[in-house]
Amino acid sequence: MSLTRNILFSTTSAMLVMSNVALADVTLDTKYGKVTVKDDVKNVVTLHEGALDVMSAINFKVAGSVATRGSDTVSRYLAERQPNIDIVGTARETNLEAVINERPDVILASPSLSQEQYNMLSKIAPTIVPIGSDYSTPFNWKAEARLFGKAVSREADVEKAITAVEERAASIKQKVEQTIPADQRTAYVARWMPQGPMAMSKNLFAGTLLAATGFTAEDGGLIKAGRPHSSILSLENISAIDHDWLFLATLNEDGKAALDAAKDSPAFSRLNVVQKDHVATVDGQVWSSTSGPLAAHVVLDDIERLVDNQ
Repeated sequence: MSLTRNILFSTTSAMLVMSNVALADVTLDTKYGKVTVKDDVKNVVTLHEGALDVMSAINFKVAGSVATRGSDTVSRYLAERQPNIDIVGTARETNLEAVINERPDVILASPSLSQEQYNMLSKIAPTIVPIGSDYSTPFNWKAEARLFGKAVSREADVEKAITAVEERAASIKQKVEQTIPADQRTAYVARWMPQGPMAMSKNLFAGTLLAATGFTAEDGGLIKAGRPHSSILSLENISAIDHDWLFLATLNEDGKAALDAAKDSPAFSRLNVVQKDHVATVDGQVWSSTSGPLAAHVVLDDIERLVDNQ
């Protein structure tokens, strides 16, 4: 065989190998077993706010998604990244017909998706459900992000987004350690509803970021096993979340109005954390309802702002 023929044969073989690699399926370990996805995914539907965040972080256009809690559309911080996105339900209820109309190549779902819902959705398209949703242990948002990245063959992009969060959190931690004494870093996150505040589990997304920046996330033992938050606290019992730092999350205008009203009450103004000016009002759609690299930067923005103002 001549040198020219050797080169042609080698080049052709390489192209065939590349072609075979490009067309290879991707098999993922999920909550409901192994799921295979084609590696040329174009149409994605997300039934989980964290999944939409991950896709937005890697600039992957999503066809349809569920509305965020407290809204009839996606979270404010994602709206510009996903313009004209179709809404296919809420976090609690999926519109199957709307999902079918999107003709998805893959569906990215929440760890809390039930077996019954999975069985229906998996008939529409491969459905990816992350493993684990136990609130008694820290929620592994990074593993979830990597799973979703693998589902659309964009692992490297997701890894880059995660690294950026880790590096920024480490930088803020240095600032926290230089600014705040070690015995004054206990922080609570509460979601303020129209009926009153609920303490959020220290193991949720925001709690893990507080820990990464040098704080000690707490929930005061107010959370029942397997639950993401406490029952509603009355203003008389709000002292249960009175410690070094307090992040108050509101989901919508009703919650914000209730928080504004509470701030005028003697019970609120007497809190030590209020008197020390260690309270921050934050976006509940991010702090208490989602996860992902972009949400992480929003949370880190709020943490850094509060520390800088001390």
